[in-house]
This record gives sequence, C-alpha cells and structure tokens, in this order.
Amino acid sequence: MSSARNNLFVILSMFGVWQITYWAIGDLALRPPLDTIRNAWSLIGSEGFMAHLNETLQAFTFALAIAVTVGVALGFCLGMNRLAGEVGEPLLVSFYSLPKITLYPIVLLIFGIGMPSKVAFGAIHGIMPITIFTLGALRNLPPILGRTSKVLRLTRWQSVWTILFPAARPEIFTGLRLGFSLTLIGTLLGEMFASQRGIGFLLMQAIGLHDTDRIMALTFLIVGFAITASLMLLAINRHLRHGAA
Repeated sequence: MSSARNNLFVILSMFGVWQITYWAIGDLALRPPLDTIRNAWSLIGSEGFMAHLNETLQAFTFALAIAVTVGVALGFCLGMNRLAGEVGEPLLVSFYSLPKITLYPIVLLIFGIGMPSKVAFGAIHGIMPITIFTLGALRNLPPILGRTSKVLRLTRWQSVWTILFPAARPEIFTGLRLGFSLTLIGTLLGEMFASQRGIGFLLMQAIGLHDTDRIMALTFLIVGFAITASLMLLAINRHLRHGAA
C-alpha cells in the first residue's frame, strides 16, 4: 500500500509540474494535461491509429524477445568463462556507451526499410544492458554455488538451470527492466527515421507538421505505457529480491 501511495503521489506531482509549466510557457510548446488526455483519447479512437499501434507493438515484442534471449545467453557465456568475460566486458561497455543512432545507416543497409530494421534497431539497444547485468550477476554469485554443482556432478546446462540462474535471477531481471526501456526507445527511433507505419512514424509526422496537440498526445501515450510497464516490472523485481532474501 505504501508503494502504491508513493507511486500515486509521484504521478500527481508530475501532472502538477506539467500544469504549472504550461501556465509559465503557454501554448507555444505545450498543452495542459486535461487537454492532452482528451486529445490522446480522441487519437486512440481515430481511424487507422490501431493499425499503427499494432505495428509498433509487434516490432517491440520481437525486438524485446531477441534482446532478452541474446542478452541472457551472451551474459551466461561470458560469465561462465573467466577469460572470455575479462576480454568481452570492456568491449561490451564500449559498445554500450556508443550512440546507437550512428549505427542506424548500417542497420538500414543490412535490413532495409520496414519491420526488420525496426526490430534490429530495438534489439541492439536492449542486448547490451541485459548482457552486462547478467555477466555482473554471475560474477557476484557466491563461489560455493559453483562448488556445489561440482559436488552434485551436474552438467553445465543443469548447473545453469538449477543453481546459477535461480540465484542470479533478481539481478538479471534488473537488467531486463533497463533493456525493456531501451528496446522501446530503439524501436520508436527506428520508426521515426525510416518507416511509414507505427507510433514513431506518427510522432515524426506530427513534428514535421508542427502539430503540437498530436505531439503531446502521442508523447503522453508513450510515456504512460512506459511508466505503467516500468511499475509492473519494478513490482516483480521487488518480489524476486524479497524471495531471494
């Protein structure tokens, strides 16, 4: 209950700051919260919006699935091999710090314009943090777990599935939370710069037309989805950490 009240207080505070900022700036670059909510509701019911939304959700789902699968698998491969981890971690951190938008021309050359490039660009954003957190989670495990798997004569796969992954799961899930957000950003960026469908495309179109009402409505929907998903993932993360403790 306390966590729910805190979240509600934060959300109401954000709306309050938003309204005060609108009073200070005016209609030049903002719309008030109530007007934005009404515009967002009208946009949801408009013709063609659901097709764009389904396009974005489909691309994001594929990108997130790839990011999670590749990120966790790569993290375990590096985390269970000391030499590979020592060599690979600096490369991962360097690539993670690189602005991904600089890679988009290469992505377009490989995958072309459309769904594949959006999925690839979203996955690129999510793989690195998931890999880094998975690698860190394995490094922080007590050494006794490795000795236990040897005593029990478990195969590498059995050791991963029955001992290492359950012990590292809370920290890995923290990486999944970050990967979720970055994958969403990558997918939307892919739609903004090289797509004819999706929420990112609608947002870029509204920016080109200087349609402040639609820009605010789309931004509100994106932020609302991101915050809702983040709160749900945070609740699951707390449950995992509480269970591990």
